[in-house]
This record gives sequence, structure tokens and C-alpha cells, in this order.
Amino acid sequence: MSGLGYEEKKQKLWNLLKEYRGQGIIVAFSGGTDSSLVLKMVSETCRESGGRIYAVTMQTRLHPVSELEAARRTAGEIGAEHIVIQVDELMEAGIRDNPTDRCYRCKRHLFCKMKEKAQELGVQILVEGTNEDDLHVYRPGIRAIREMGIQSPLAKAGLTKAEVRRLAAEYGLSVAEKPASPCLATRFPYGVRLDYREMEKAAKGEEFLKKYGLYNVRLRVHGAVARLEVDKKEFPNVLEHRKDIIRYLKELGYSYITLDLEGFRSGSMDVEILG
Repeated sequence: MSGLGYEEKKQKLWNLLKEYRGQGIIVAFSGGTDSSLVLKMVSETCRESGGRIYAVTMQTRLHPVSELEAARRTAGEIGAEHIVIQVDELMEAGIRDNPTDRCYRCKRHLFCKMKEKAQELGVQILVEGTNEDDLHVYRPGIRAIREMGIQSPLAKAGLTKAEVRRLAAEYGLSVAEKPASPCLATRFPYGVRLDYREMEKAAKGEEFLKKYGLYNVRLRVHGAVARLEVDKKEFPNVLEHRKDIIRYLKELGYSYITLDLEGFRSGSMDVEILG
């Protein structure tokens, strides 16, 4: 962990971004808080120096369609040129059987596509939104990022997720408090063959649950069992609406509906890997 204070980290981030001035830059842009902050600050730092800034989003069925629409809106708010690249990771990245290094394979495939676009545009700098906290949990995709020379300015400056949200709020970004939205493959145990229809079902279930005002929501799928993860403080809310939730999720095809008593936690499917 960085020993720097928040203001010192901000200054370090500015200094890192100043090195990109006058150059073309691609920001790997999901539309989440991290990549939105990177895009905003890169735009603020580099636009006046004449460098072209591109926000590149991968259109993938591993994320709900609503995420792509949200990315378009946020790129528009920032005023960045938005490019969308279509990919099919299940067919192209060797992840259909959900291997434990899925994230590595997927990230490597996505950034290969992004590098092809960068070559087409005459751009040499690619940046993405990994933050300091990501370096201390199971994130095999970070290895691909490092191998391919992608820049991670937030992590390099030592900014944690909470500090990223704080800085995004200071810039007035509408996504400052947006919940994380990892790919839908994370809803299934490693080794389970991935299927787009099953992932779409999980996405529909989560969208339904969010109608009750839940912030962090994961519908983890274990065969016929739907295991719900929400923040512990939201347990009463879920139980209050249990009949409607059970009805909807059973209509989707789940036979058993469970509420995880440990509550929401990022990466809960990694427990068996990490021991």
C-alpha cells in the first residue's frame, strides 16, 4: 500500500498523466467509476496539448446491454470520442469452460483487439482503470495488462477505490458512486461451462432485484440454485419482498432461492482458489 496521503496521490496522478501530453491515447473504457475518472483526467490533462483521446469500449455479451448504453452516456458527458469494438469472448478467448485464469485470457484477448485499433488510429499509449485495491485481491487479468504494456495510472498513483470515488465526485462525474459491475461469468463457479442464455438469466435476476433499491447485488448460480448476495443491511429489504423475488426467479428457471448470510463480497467465487 502507498504511504502517501490523498492529496499527494492526486498530485502523483497528475504528474503521471502530464507525461502523455501531446500524444494520442486510448482509454479502455467500461463506463465504471475507475475508467470514467481516468478518461476525465486524461481529457483534462491532454486535450489542450493537441493529443487525440479515444474512449474504447468492448461490446461483449459478458456484460448487460445496459452497461454499454451507460458507457455511451458517460463518454458523452466527458466529451470524449467513443469507439465500440464487438467481441465474443466465449468463441475467441478460450474461456467457455470458465477456467481459473479466465480473467487473464479474457483481458489478453480484449487488449489485443484494442492494440489493433490503436495501430489503426496511430496511437501508442493505452491506459486502463486498475486501482490500488485491485492489486491486493485475485485479479489474474492484471498479469495480461502488465505483459501487454498497458498503463494503469490510478494504481501507479496508489489511489484506492474509495479515493477514486472521492476524486470522481470532485469532478462531478455521475458515475462516482456507481456499483462495480464485473462480467457475468463471475456469477458461475470455475469449471462450469458458460452459456450466454444462463448469463442473461442471471443479469435479468439482478436487474429485478435492483428495483428494490439494492446497491450491491450478485446472483450467483449453482445449477438450479440462485444464491443472492446483497449488503447485510439490505437483508430486511430482501425478506420484505421475498415472495415477489421468489416468484420472479423461479419464473427464470431457478428451483431454489437462497440468501447468502455472509452478504455481498466481491470475488466470492474465488474462495476455493485462494483457500
